[in-house]
Amino acid sequence: MDWLKERTAISPHAPALIINAQTWTYAELDRVVQQTAVTLHNNSIRQGDHVAALLPNSIEYVCLVHAAARIGAVLVPLNGRLTPAELQWQINHVGCKILIGNAASAKAAKKLNCQLLIVNCQLSMRDTPLIIDNCPLTIDHYQSIIFTSGTTGRPKGAVITFANHFWSATASAYRLGVSPNDRWLSVLPLYHVGGLAVLFRSCLYGTAVILHDRFRLPAINASLDNDSPTLISLVPTMLRRLLASRDKWPASLRLILLGGAAASAELIEEANKLSINNPPPLVAPTYGLTEATSQVTTMRPDEAVRKQGCVGKPLMFTSVKIINENGESVSPNQIGEIIVTGPTVMAGYFQKKSRFLQKRDFLATGDLGYLDEDGDLWIVQRRTDLIVTGGENVYPSEVERVLRGHTAVFQACIVGLNDGEWGQIVAAMVQLRPSAAITKADLLTFCRQRLAGYKLPRYMRFVDALPQTASGKIARHAVKEQLAAGRSK
Repeated sequence: MDWLKERTAISPHAPALIINAQTWTYAELDRVVQQTAVTLHNNSIRQGDHVAALLPNSIEYVCLVHAAARIGAVLVPLNGRLTPAELQWQINHVGCKILIGNAASAKAAKKLNCQLLIVNCQLSMRDTPLIIDNCPLTIDHYQSIIFTSGTTGRPKGAVITFANHFWSATASAYRLGVSPNDRWLSVLPLYHVGGLAVLFRSCLYGTAVILHDRFRLPAINASLDNDSPTLISLVPTMLRRLLASRDKWPASLRLILLGGAAASAELIEEANKLSINNPPPLVAPTYGLTEATSQVTTMRPDEAVRKQGCVGKPLMFTSVKIINENGESVSPNQIGEIIVTGPTVMAGYFQKKSRFLQKRDFLATGDLGYLDEDGDLWIVQRRTDLIVTGGENVYPSEVERVLRGHTAVFQACIVGLNDGEWGQIVAAMVQLRPSAAITKADLLTFCRQRLAGYKLPRYMRFVDALPQTASGKIARHAVKEQLAAGRSK
């Protein structure tokens, strides 16, 4: 779906993208996207091909997202923080034909067994023709395969369609409103569904994106003060750091979309106090998943003040229900698993052998929560045993598997401990083999070669034996209590 081409025809001179001090109008962005599309086509990339991206947030990445859509290629955004082994597994799993990088990512890409294509985007005043013989694309065409952590420790590739993005953008607009002058300050990486959502929503709305390559406090503060943003998407860790460095929000800012992890009532209250507008509430807590193309529920700022800790009602066209262990719907205020249905739910998880898992009528999130009498959602626990640290998801089983891969380790248990800055930190309890000798530093070095930095244990304790339940399983709750007590000493 070539939404950029459609948007350019309507508002060619409107600002589309702002990076540092440079602004691209929709017409200018369309021109450089066309050049990228020609580059992809000239390198034999065709409709339906899987194209991996290993890029920082940049004009090249934005162009790649729209260019892949233009020629019908399926984008596979890769997390640059992963190790070469983790990246290689994802590339092999989905069968990527080519890897798109730039000069900065070329070094990491050379370690991967995949053809590398370097892209550069320069504004040209000359139109570049593109002649393709693809079949017409429909809104149900696959836009991307986005990897999200799986309960077995292996990531899963969520297959996202253009229809998913369209209905997500539509529902978000109905809930939060859109102004023709909106400027969305985005620090979310484009390998996350939240980063892609901002890009597509702004294109559909005809508004601008202020894109940053990552969260750097001085740069974000300068952008807040100089670029007149009206919206910003943050995770609680980012918001906490901004609050420690500012005494007010810019007058242009009308909304802070807060997601990725649970946010305390105190954090939201402190953020709202910095508003100089009337009415002052700015923070809109949200609950979402990759598999639901970002937002599932969102609480308007004024409602979030009244119902502290709530994440609001489902967005329009989306339904949420709570079920018990028997799959039966429960009454209001009863805790159970959160089930999501609606047009934003992914097409399915990519399967290497069968191509795609058949889509079900609902998404079983694995998260625990309840609906109150008003139909508002309250989150009790994000996915069983899931650790959310600084907005990044870490599944204990993946880290445990790496730890057990060391010859000195007999058993390991990973849990998340509450942390004021990161929301949670990764903590490890490790049982060594008899007579084994290894330091915590050496074990961390071993893990660092196999895991992304945010997955590494920040607190580790060696024990003679892990606590167990009566059935012989690791007593994860007891591990968490002991590690929390040891860390507080």
